[in-house]
Amino acid sequence: MTASTIGAPAGPPDPAGPGGGGPPVGMRDGRARQVSRMLDRHPRARLFGVLTWPTVWLLLIYVGSLVALFVTSFYRLNEDGTGIVKELGVSNYRQLIDTDTYRTIALRTLWIAVLVTVIDVALALPIAYYIAKVAKPRWRPLLAAAVLVPLWGSYLVKAFAWRAILGDPGGVLAETVGTSPGYGLTGVVVVLAYLWLPYMILPIYAGLERLPDSLLDASGDLGAGFVRTLRSVVIPVLVPSIVAGAVFTFSLSLGDYIAVQLVGGPTQTIGSVVYANFTADLPFAAAYAVVPVVIMVVFLLGIRRTGALDNL
Repeated sequence: MTASTIGAPAGPPDPAGPGGGGPPVGMRDGRARQVSRMLDRHPRARLFGVLTWPTVWLLLIYVGSLVALFVTSFYRLNEDGTGIVKELGVSNYRQLIDTDTYRTIALRTLWIAVLVTVIDVALALPIAYYIAKVAKPRWRPLLAAAVLVPLWGSYLVKAFAWRAILGDPGGVLAETVGTSPGYGLTGVVVVLAYLWLPYMILPIYAGLERLPDSLLDASGDLGAGFVRTLRSVVIPVLVPSIVAGAVFTFSLSLGDYIAVQLVGGPTQTIGSVVYANFTADLPFAAAYAVVPVVIMVVFLLGIRRTGALDNL
């Protein structure tokens, strides 16, 4: 180091900062504080910033896929079945309406979804009531967590386990009890009711937690038994919770095809037909996949007219 450098005064700080480019750190922090104060004064701008990217993602992935599904359902295959003719038409929907087999499969799928929902309501009500109102308070969180345990397991593992249980001959039921429903419509209903039961128990349990014990005590003081209290006090309060659970069980049963493939035997549903035609006739598979969407829209509009959704 020379003498000239020892006595040289220090120059002004580099405005680019240590990194050599961009505004100084203090300036960047000041801008960040300004933006923060602006967002604090304008809550709508803050909400817009938070929701913009999730909304864009939802529109691109979810709504975009639905639009692609609807558009594809109006295409058709070539005469030789080697390619898709991208000309809009209703030939696929006409085939669905004119063919008895496809109408029967749609009605069977709807019946399975309704039956699974009813069974899950019947099973979930006493289970949720015991957890929320009968069990000791210190055990309630553990019991509620136990309801969630089946959801931690793989869907395929549970479905294959039921395949081993329902097999006839050689299944667990056939070997231990001596009889089994085997693979078919009954097996599909049993497996789907088991798979979606937690989705019905949890909303009903949450609704029962909000039900004041004083209402139950007042019903008992007026001479009502358990069944009358359940029918006149508990169920009317639980209608929104039951509706919430029904949306899950009904929609999931309506679109399921894996359980049908594993334990359904010769039973066919909308999901299994869509799965079978996905590679062979994509436009027809898309048209048939629109049917559950329409059913769900009608279902949601129906329960909306009852006012149950307003109290969720």
